[in-house]
Amino acid sequence: MKILVIIPARGGSKRIPRKNVRLMNGKPLIMYSVENALSLKDRYDADVAVSTDDEELSGIAADHGAEIVTRGEELSGDKVTLDPVIFDAVLKMEEKHGKYDVVITMQATSPTLSRKTLVSAVEYFTEGGFDTVISVSNKPHLSWTKREGKIVKNYEERLNSQFLPPNYLETGAFLITKRECVNEKGRIGENVSVYETGPEEAVDIDSYTDWIEAEAILKRKRVLFRAVGQRRLGMGHIYRCLSIAYKLIGHELMFVTDSESEMGIEKLKSSFFPYEVIENDDDFERVLRSWKPNIVVNDILDTEESLVRLEKRYAKRVVNFEDTGPGARLADAVINALYENHDDRPGNVYEGSDYFFIRDEFLEENPKEFSEECKNVVIMFGGADPSDLTGKLYRICKELSESAPGTAFHFITGFAYEKKDSIKDIPEKNIYVHNDVKRVSLFMKKADLAVTSQGRTIFELASMGVPAIVLAQNEREAQHVFAGIQNGFINLGIGSRTDDRTVIQTMRWLMETPNVRKEMRNIELTNEFHMGQKRVTDIILKDGK
Repeated sequence: MKILVIIPARGGSKRIPRKNVRLMNGKPLIMYSVENALSLKDRYDADVAVSTDDEELSGIAADHGAEIVTRGEELSGDKVTLDPVIFDAVLKMEEKHGKYDVVITMQATSPTLSRKTLVSAVEYFTEGGFDTVISVSNKPHLSWTKREGKIVKNYEERLNSQFLPPNYLETGAFLITKRECVNEKGRIGENVSVYETGPEEAVDIDSYTDWIEAEAILKRKRVLFRAVGQRRLGMGHIYRCLSIAYKLIGHELMFVTDSESEMGIEKLKSSFFPYEVIENDDDFERVLRSWKPNIVVNDILDTEESLVRLEKRYAKRVVNFEDTGPGARLADAVINALYENHDDRPGNVYEGSDYFFIRDEFLEENPKEFSEECKNVVIMFGGADPSDLTGKLYRICKELSESAPGTAFHFITGFAYEKKDSIKDIPEKNIYVHNDVKRVSLFMKKADLAVTSQGRTIFELASMGVPAIVLAQNEREAQHVFAGIQNGFINLGIGSRTDDRTVIQTMRWLMETPNVRKEMRNIELTNEFHMGQKRVTDIILKDGK
């Protein structure tokens, strides 16, 4: 079977001037179709020709292996249809190479079509014995048209789109037809079929909106997040990865967690992102091999060299969070927002609050006006609170409420907090418990003081201008240097080692000293966390092709 692929491409374009030679994601638009067409040579006896009236287009296409059919002026006008253009190119190519069995028309304006789809469509055409196969997208919709001056419906019954009959729209990506069907007035035979492509491969560049959509698709990355969510380690790793995932609109995303991360699995399941549960590194390699990510993001604390080497066998880029292990030096980037002031850090490490990825809700809310009175205290120790600092503060606040009748104490507990059934509302003491809150910023917005652990929550409180007392969950968390007086926090060290009396005295002092709280708040609000999102996503996506 001898195939001729023809790519018609004029130099003039009114809606997008010179669109066929303009760079689409780094290369001339026409090159996507040329490269797809040339890929057929690996399987078939195929020639590829570009029919054009433009010298620059000719040079680009010829330089990459396509033959050039010079289109006469009579076939280059705006009103000329494709049929005589294709017929002209067929005749001229047959003068050079003899008769063809199949003619494929490929538009220069379909950059998102994949080679795999094109090859599959040719196989479908040959195996099905069709005269013509046309690329289409299926878009069933309730639609209307105009007949005899009246607007009339194109459907029998109003149904949801999934129950409507197919509505095939030509994409322009390819039209495969037998040579005998090609003439000056047409290219379509009697036995016609369609080859359905997904919406992402159906983009036809006809407007600037199409251009933007196509370029976004071509820039898409496959990003794999490996995260943990265990009671011992807390849920911050899962929450951070989910927050980042929500910002990577347009990219393909996958989550991987281990079988011990039961809380993480529960959260991922409710997020509706695709995820895999693994038992070991062999299991993880199976996922890497089958899913083929461009980028791997590790949010599992310290990594081993063997893990990063494994990931780099399958992905071009590896980015780790909060990694001080031996694998960190092999990663392309390490983002440690909670650590800083390491002058000897490697060049691949990004440290400090500039790289904190704050959740959208804290960018949407504005801090409340400062209050001289301390009316609301928020107590929160993360999604799991493995050290049960919530229980410690619950005990403390029951005592403290006796001397602060005008202050309400709001406990925010995560869905993974193991002892949530043991703390209840005590209205007479102004103690209220809120479990698995969906929008924490609403509580922070009302808070005059907070007591929290030393993780990511400190950045969120700072963004809302809430003075806070900090109690670390463990030794590692105590290394997070942002939670100090220089940033507006009173740090009491590791919570399990801090006696109740110290916490009570510190809370009472701040509640009764508005000028100190105001100074703490002013320091917190000097931070510009809104830039952290862009910094982090730029680091993740950089060169992840």
